Amino acid sequence: MAFLAALGILMAGICPAVLCFPDGTLGMDTAVQEDQDNGTLVDSLTLASINTDFAFSLYKKLVLKNPDKNIVFSPLSISAALAVVSLGAKGNTMEEILEGLKFNLTEISEADIHRGFGRLLQLLSQPRDQVQINIGSAMFIEKRLQILTEFQEKARALYQAEAFTADFQQPLEAKKLINDYVSKETQGKIKELISDLEKQTSMVLVNYIYFNGKWKTPFDPRDTFKSEFYVGKRRPVKVPMMSIEDLRTPYFRDEELSCTVVELKYTGNASALFILPDQGKMQQVEASLQPETLRKWKNSLKPRMIDELHLPKFSISTEYSLEDVLSELGIRDLFSTQADLSGITGSKNLRVSQVVHKAVLDVAETGTEAAAATGVKVIPLSGKLDPLTVYFNRPFLMVISDTETEIAPFMAKIANPK
Repeated sequence: MAFLAALGILMAGICPAVLCFPDGTLGMDTAVQEDQDNGTLVDSLTLASINTDFAFSLYKKLVLKNPDKNIVFSPLSISAALAVVSLGAKGNTMEEILEGLKFNLTEISEADIHRGFGRLLQLLSQPRDQVQINIGSAMFIEKRLQILTEFQEKARALYQAEAFTADFQQPLEAKKLINDYVSKETQGKIKELISDLEKQTSMVLVNYIYFNGKWKTPFDPRDTFKSEFYVGKRRPVKVPMMSIEDLRTPYFRDEELSCTVVELKYTGNASALFILPDQGKMQQVEASLQPETLRKWKNSLKPRMIDELHLPKFSISTEYSLEDVLSELGIRDLFSTQADLSGITGSKNLRVSQVVHKAVLDVAETGTEAAAATGVKVIPLSGKLDPLTVYFNRPFLMVISDTETEIAPFMAKIANPK
């Protein structure tokens, strides 16, 4: 019997930024989360760093398989889906999953991983006034399959995973059931997560993420113009380029890695970090991606007046089958006959046949409301620094984070906005 794990992810931003980065303030006492059941303390900053480590490890694998192509994915969605699977995994299968997600099982117990992870996901799912983040999981279970009550209850309690029955002997109907669910939860952005289903499928696990934010300082659509974007050694492509002048925003020039880092804030608890490598330095920056690198950039950001900031307007989507990539990260048993998922059914009769991940990313000025806004420019009376123009007219990176938890729900590489 085959166990089909499907991951669905979406980020829809009504803002022109995709990278969200913490501003250094942690709300709701998130520096430490206390599990009220047994008093175990789980450091959410450690969990954020682990998630970043997994994100960068996965990103480097995707870059090798997709050179010079756009990349957008949610490490958080992938981690959450695999974490739910690991609830039903035993022995080496369980250890491979959690260690592949960059957890150190000698330093943090399996139970504490799930408690901490679950609490973070609950926090991210709380209703917010401005930034919208929806994240959730669902299990579509073959109606003839007997699932252990303990697994189902843990998945619901820790990850709020809904459970639905499906008839995989009727693959078209089952596919429609799953795709309709994902489409609804992602505001119609991901319409067809599953393209085909095998009749021997026993279960489909779905995780979805939806992000929507508005820029704190919006771009005026009337200032968007056609401009050239330099795509490697090929001829440049013409793209709509958003533009804003006299913007005071966190900025850092990393001379060591030859890149420029700009943070743009959303209204609410989110922001976007954009990393623009110098010409020919993308591979150098990619090779250096570590949690420590992200921490250094964050700690080095200082408010700076940018005379002109130009950022492409774009909408990109990606689709990945992640079995090979996850195997390269050490998660191997899960896809083989050695898989032990007996915590799901009570017997070793399941394995994962497929891991599908789809992502959509929209970056724009902010929508129609901003078009009628009046811009009043205010400059400081003190002496002005040398004029600074930042032009995102070549491939750049974006990382999205929630500023309360410092978790990064999304990461992207924009190689060609067109």
